[in-house]
Amino acid sequence: MAKRCGWVKMTNPLYIAYHDEEWGQALHDDQALFELLCMETYQAGLSWETVLNKRQAFREAFHGYQIQAVADMTDEELEALMDNPAIIRNRAKIFATRANAQAFLQVQAEFGTFDAYLWSFVDGKTIVNDVPDYSQAPAKTALSEKLSKEFKKRGFKFTGPVAVLSYLQAAGLVDDHENDCEWKGLK
Repeated sequence: MAKRCGWVKMTNPLYIAYHDEEWGQALHDDQALFELLCMETYQAGLSWETVLNKRQAFREAFHGYQIQAVADMTDEELEALMDNPAIIRNRAKIFATRANAQAFLQVQAEFGTFDAYLWSFVDGKTIVNDVPDYSQAPAKTALSEKLSKEFKKRGFKFTGPVAVLSYLQAAGLVDDHENDCEWKGLK
């Protein structure tokens, strides 16, 4: 049996697949980076498992995370999502999705790609941390605090330092797999 990080819920196949196939893998596709950012914002105050279980419904609700399509959503379209029981029906998070799409597009216009902007914070290289046990990993870091401030200045919502660190880990900018996890150091 594969040795995974201790936070992986072995009873949920979505959780296992997320850990094995996505979490900590260096991500460079802007649309995938946008979807992941949205997922992290939905998690605020909730479990990651809840977000994973609703992932497909969110994709459908937000046009497959086509960034321009999300940025162009009207207030009426966003309000209608409050009646969708398949997603997390939090008005602030739903409206933050559009705001984040708009901010994302501005970053793309300035830097060419969101990927170039984001990875510049780690000089294009994954930071591999020593994590003997996931419970010892910090909830936020100097890097996540810096990027959180930068995101907020650019108009991103629900991007506090804890959410940003989770995003950096998920997108592979920071490798916080436990030291004995078989996925440690894979890119």
